[in-house]
Amino acid sequence: MTRAEGFGEPQGGAPMARVTLYTRAGCHLCEEAERVLRAERAATAFRLELVDVDRDPVLQRRYGVRVPVVAVDGVELFEYQVPADLLRARLATSGPIENPITRA
Repeated sequence: MTRAEGFGEPQGGAPMARVTLYTRAGCHLCEEAERVLRAERAATAFRLELVDVDRDPVLQRRYGVRVPVVAVDGVELFEYQVPADLLRARLATSGPIENPITRA
């Protein structure tokens, strides 16, 4: 299941960042990550998508027990925890970014 919230664009016409939370039911770390994301949405506009990895066999294999995972504009940035300060800093920037999860 995918749920998206916060469609549209902020004033000024700049596109809204898309934050995707890969999650699953019964995951306390996922619940905490969602709380952090919702709290940040109170200060910064972004589109939030919640994706239940157990509803898609491909995602279930891809993520296994590695949830929550948070991606910003398609780039996976955080696993297991969402540091609010780092999320805020990323949302304040624009353009391509290096993926800290896969960097060597």
